[in-house]
Amino acid sequence: MLEARGVGHRHGRNGPWVVREMDLTVAPGEAVGLFGPSGAGKTTLGNILGGYLEPEAGEVLVDGAPLPRRGYSPVQCIHQHPELAVNPRWRLSRTLREAWSPPEALLGALGIAPGWLGRYPHELSGGELQRIVVARALGPKTRYLVADEMTVMLDALTQARLWRTVMDHCRERGVGMLVISHDAALLSRVCSRTISL
Repeated sequence: MLEARGVGHRHGRNGPWVVREMDLTVAPGEAVGLFGPSGAGKTTLGNILGGYLEPEAGEVLVDGAPLPRRGYSPVQCIHQHPELAVNPRWRLSRTLREAWSPPEALLGALGIAPGWLGRYPHELSGGELQRIVVARALGPKTRYLVADEMTVMLDALTQARLWRTVMDHCRERGVGMLVISHDAALLSRVCSRTISL
């Protein structure tokens, strides 16, 4: 499982604790919600679980071992702002190939038009680019997914389609998910249990 043991992180060297003594587990195939208002430390915790931040206290384990520091991470993060997760100088086909080559069926289920792959990130809308980022994160080596406000910028119909596709994919492959949101209704629909910050 994906495990946080006593994880803590502060703002600055001597600043206040953003996350303190946090314990959390996500089992393979499980969808766990992380609920809290803005500023509660949800994104900070997600970044620690994904290896983007080092915890100042505690540890993160993936299937009993420390999170690897090189190569493709078994924990993939999908953030609210997809433009920050892609190289602006790469065509989107290269962005996907960096991780894997998603099957056409998955691209179609996510609503990705074939013509998008020849474009650069700035040529797509935020919602279109987010679908590319989601497809990239669902590679065969992904064991856990951290979805931080993944669909907040999308309309309700597109949100439902994206969540249905991601949930089906994760269930079929036994991928565990941590769904971070301030939307309690969303978490109640997609998660088996929810932790509050």
